[in-house]
Amino acid sequence: MANSKQAIKRIRQNEAVNAQNVTQKSAMRTAMKKAETAIANNDENANALLKDAIQKLDKAANKGLIHRNTAARQKSRLTKKAQ
Repeated sequence: MANSKQAIKRIRQNEAVNAQNVTQKSAMRTAMKKAETAIANNDENANALLKDAIQKLDKAANKGLIHRNTAARQKSRLTKKAQ
């Protein structure tokens, strides 16, 4: 357990940031799955879902949640499936 005020505050901040990261990463994964299923089922809104997934991947890469090369690879795979 932390003893100093600054260590206690740092723990509190880390928990808040971790919760935001988990939420954003989960939203990214959900968007990717929705786009993949829409592409597989030839839905008419597949392009909109693909665009949303790409935006979420870019945002996660910019914030450092995932590596930029991982984001690029996943975007490439999704786009390739859409064609």
